[in-house]
Amino acid sequence: MNKQRNGLILALFAFAFFLLWSVSIRQSLLFIVGIGLGLVLAGCRFGFTTGWRNLIEQRDASGAYAQLVLLAIAAAVSLPLLAAFPGDLAAALGAPSISLLVGALVFGAAMQISDGCGSGTLYKAGLGIPLNMAILPLFALGSFLGSAHLGWWLDLGAVAPVSLLDSTGLGGALALTFGGILLLAALCFWWSRGANTPQPSLNKKLLLGAVLLALLAILNLVIAGQPWGIVYSFGLWGAKIAQATSWFDPTVNAFWSQPSNASALQQSVLLDVTTITSIGILGGALLVFAGKRNDEQKKLTATQWLVGLTAGFLLGYSSRLAFGCNVGAMVSGISTGSLHGWIWVILAFIGSLAGVRIRKHYGY
Repeated sequence: MNKQRNGLILALFAFAFFLLWSVSIRQSLLFIVGIGLGLVLAGCRFGFTTGWRNLIEQRDASGAYAQLVLLAIAAAVSLPLLAAFPGDLAAALGAPSISLLVGALVFGAAMQISDGCGSGTLYKAGLGIPLNMAILPLFALGSFLGSAHLGWWLDLGAVAPVSLLDSTGLGGALALTFGGILLLAALCFWWSRGANTPQPSLNKKLLLGAVLLALLAILNLVIAGQPWGIVYSFGLWGAKIAQATSWFDPTVNAFWSQPSNASALQQSVLLDVTTITSIGILGGALLVFAGKRNDEQKKLTATQWLVGLTAGFLLGYSSRLAFGCNVGAMVSGISTGSLHGWIWVILAFIGSLAGVRIRKHYGY
């Protein structure tokens, strides 16, 4: 173990202790969970974006299967927990709306072009990949602007969030969720059978990552009282900066004037659960590759940089319109029984079909 890694471990330990001493035991535990998420994402190279792209381009379903395993494990535990403790735990509910349809479609395309969703951008920035490091602040800016405009988008058409748990009970929610997962698995199998060259259907490293991510997501739900999310933290960072510059008044904004969001703006960012886990993901990714040279990204042209950075901004904007990314909308939405998670998957995959073509056109 090199000196750089030792120093990083010490710094992460010190920050966890600081949170425990000065903030709360909950935030300290969530930071540790975030580190675990970063270690798994980076160590297993668990990429939601890459898994979808491999399915589309190579008809390799191994990444998609791993994501379905993640969904199955998380749902099998999260739904009973939510049913047993409705007053203590919250689901990741989003409104079926024009906003969701547009946001998921654009996000699916943008994540392929920029080679990262919310979690992917975080952990790849932690690995020191230049494009993802440059995208991170643009993601935050886009997420903030998306939140500021969300009221306008919802006025175009929206219905109340639909909870499978509330609508059908625990048995119905589990049956519908696992039925949907099995249907997606069958579609992935059918699609992969069309490959000219046989592709491995299972990847042990990705499956291990899926199991660990599911367990950590469940821990996040229990400790935080809400599912794992990423996008909200980005938007909060942007909103705090905008508020500090005095050019944004949250009291007249439909999203940021809501009591919970207004409270988050007034409090220390260290009290925000999504911020703490996001920082942890960065730390975990840094820990995996501390002291190593990373040559994962080839040299990009000026056009590729421009297209990639634009996609990064759209990632942030569209993810807020869609009530989350692959983590907040897909993993957390589906595993806690939200109808919007299933709508998100369909539209985001259609967007990815276009995004893969755009990515190839610009030679990424």
